[in-house]
Amino acid sequence: MGLPAGHASTLPDNPSAEGPAPAQRSHPHSLAEAVRRARTGVPAGERTLPVSPALADLLPDGLRRGSTVGVAGPGARSLALALIAEATATGSWAAVVGDPDLGLAAAAEVGVALAHLAVVDLSGPTASRQWGAVVSALVGGLDLVLVAPRRQVRAADARRLAARARERGSVLIRIGDAPWPDRPDLELALGGATWEGPEDGYGRLRCRRAEVIATGRGRNARERRVLLLLPDARGVPSLP
Repeated sequence: MGLPAGHASTLPDNPSAEGPAPAQRSHPHSLAEAVRRARTGVPAGERTLPVSPALADLLPDGLRRGSTVGVAGPGARSLALALIAEATATGSWAAVVGDPDLGLAAAAEVGVALAHLAVVDLSGPTASRQWGAVVSALVGGLDLVLVAPRRQVRAADARRLAARARERGSVLIRIGDAPWPDRPDLELALGGATWEGPEDGYGRLRCRRAEVIATGRGRNARERRVLLLLPDARGVPSLP
């Protein structure tokens, strides 16, 4: 979506959805503040955001609020979108920052509620200077923020964003293999991906099998390996 650097667009799939009215051109700071005011408070016991049943073995407790997540390897964007699908479908707000290759049809296909998704384009000449401030503003106002940095993120910015996520109860998800100064709380690495079909050179690709390895810090220190169809024949993540 070709908006100027530092501008955002919400993507309505239900005009009557609760929350702020869709904004075609709004600064991320004002967008985050509007959503923060519109969404209801998080109950004291709600420390996680839900994920789809297919991801339950990877994240048995869901996405922990205040955490940082790294998703890398072939199919990282698909997995990152799958991570936020259930949460957006149940009313949480998410933003994707700096990912010009994001496919909105693919996001909708895996279950992301586009009415609860903001896409922020940081492709302009001032993008590198704006990046930290824009992401910080969104982390302060939204439940989930996905970032796809194209260059090395400064250590000070990474620490500040992680601290802000902990303070605000947001989940910060990094997509891709670009270097990140600090290890995230949870790392999801995709490997060994293979597509099924066509057979004998005919037919359509049906699904992609991928092993996802989950590691991290603290409660995520124990390695978990899960085989997923990402996507399956219906276009959604599922277990084989």
